[in-house]
Amino acid sequence: MLLLEDFRAQREELRDFAMREIAPHAQRIDREERIPAEVIASLREAGVFASGFPAAYGGTAGDDPAADAVRHGLMHEALGMASASAQGLVNVHHMGGFPIARWGTREQKEAWLPRLTSGELLAAIAITEPNVGSQAGAVETRAVREGSDYVITGTKCWITCGQSADLFVLITGSDEGPAAFILPRDTPGLTIEPIRGLLGCRGYMLAKLHLDRCRVPGDRLLGKPGFGVTHVAAAGLDAGRYNLAWGCVGLAQACLDASVAYARSRRQFNAPIGDHQLVQRMITGMATDIHAARLTCWHAGVARGRRDPSAVKEGAMAKYLASRMVNRVANDALQIHGANGCGPDFPLERHYRDARIMEIIEGTSQILEGAIARYVYQEAAP
Repeated sequence: MLLLEDFRAQREELRDFAMREIAPHAQRIDREERIPAEVIASLREAGVFASGFPAAYGGTAGDDPAADAVRHGLMHEALGMASASAQGLVNVHHMGGFPIARWGTREQKEAWLPRLTSGELLAAIAITEPNVGSQAGAVETRAVREGSDYVITGTKCWITCGQSADLFVLITGSDEGPAAFILPRDTPGLTIEPIRGLLGCRGYMLAKLHLDRCRVPGDRLLGKPGFGVTHVAAAGLDAGRYNLAWGCVGLAQACLDASVAYARSRRQFNAPIGDHQLVQRMITGMATDIHAARLTCWHAGVARGRRDPSAVKEGAMAKYLASRMVNRVANDALQIHGANGCGPDFPLERHYRDARIMEIIEGTSQILEGAIARYVYQEAAP
């Protein structure tokens, strides 16, 4: 039986890397609203971008898919501990790359996956639009066939790493139904407009994508026409929810670690505040919530690796649980820190802001409540 404890050494190795190479840059990432080139280089050298991809194309997938999925999740947990923004960069790279690995033709895989796994190219997925968020099938960006090409016109917004990605998996409408395309950054007619001033996760490097008659060769169509949402976007969102759930666990762990250290060192009423029962109650709740969410993520990873029919539901449940959990944990952590937690000398104000984003991206909590309920109804059907 695959146990989370079996990964203790790998978990520590991943955390050591993240704390050494990523965490020292976290405040700068938040302040400058970008991820420095040296951080991306560290991620590339550590093979982070290859995680989860097929070994045939330079990925890290081994002989035990369930163990691979758990290791992949633990990597996202470590990144989430160090910097939610850095975790988002890697997450959206996997969200853009995994659909190519799943639904791409052999030629598409050979052309793009080795460059994605090596980190030579960074990927992103472009679904959201000014008038379309959760209802992905209603996208207004249109792809019109002209000969053997497609001409794409429309606008995407809130695209994570839109400022930095080299390659986009783009979801559009078409006369044949929702479609997906592999869109390189240098495609003529594509203009990228940075979005700044986000509440949290300020290093996400968000952007609007303006597509003005972008001509795309027919061999850049990913999957069949009509598969854009049900297959391609679904594969990206499924990966993103799983990754983000682990990232939330990491962010919550960072809040707990900071709170324990502060509760031990801060003295009031002639004793460390950690001796006071109301502080102990918050620490207890935080630790228990994190433990429960981590085990839920582990269970989702095992199901995902084994391609269990419940894997999509398990991933949605993990993201729903973990994103709500990290907001409770960040709130209590800020309460423990008091006024110090609201200022620039402690990381709690950044953690608090970052946590708030987690219930919105990769499916809001309310969208996931509807989806999970439908899974439950299906399982209970006579």
